[in-house]
Amino acid sequence: MHRLNFFSLMAVLFLIAIMSPQIGFAIGKEAPLLAEDPVIEARMLRLSEDLRCLVCQNESIAESRADFSNDLRREIREQIKANKTDEEILEFMVERYGDFVLYDPPLKATTFFLWFGPLFLLIIGAIALMFVLKRRRVQIEEVPELSETERKQAEALMNLEETESKKTDVDVVDSRIEDKTEKEALSGKDKGNKE
Repeated sequence: MHRLNFFSLMAVLFLIAIMSPQIGFAIGKEAPLLAEDPVIEARMLRLSEDLRCLVCQNESIAESRADFSNDLRREIREQIKANKTDEEILEFMVERYGDFVLYDPPLKATTFFLWFGPLFLLIIGAIALMFVLKRRRVQIEEVPELSETERKQAEALMNLEETESKKTDVDVVDSRIEDKTEKEALSGKDKGNKE
């Protein structure tokens, strides 16, 4: 029972960890527009949605209200005004902050665990669960059968317990009957005293 509670707790925590980015995304709002030119602002928002805020927990730069994200949005606006392409702006951000700043980092040796880490953790967890369940099944199957003498001793103990419980039940009933007769006798005396 204790292990079942532990596994239930772990499952709930796992689901919360998986669902927290979606909850944050649903609750989050985009930062207010600050550029004078709506074309620049629209391009900046499109670019910043593909970039991760390094301060916030799984928010894009467009959604984040952190000062760091405000600085990055300002930097993107300046580069757009300098007539840089989207690819040049993204390369600048990657050079400055690394591949982690991208929501969709390229597959290479340094980002291998970003792509396949969750899969490895899932596989390791499944293997660990298999071993635990297998060991548990073996423990259950290893319960030795009772020998004939042990079975007779167990039956004798069970019969003894049944006899004692019946005796206890009879004693309880007898004591209730005695209590009732005493009460009736006392109430009869009280009636005689009143008359």
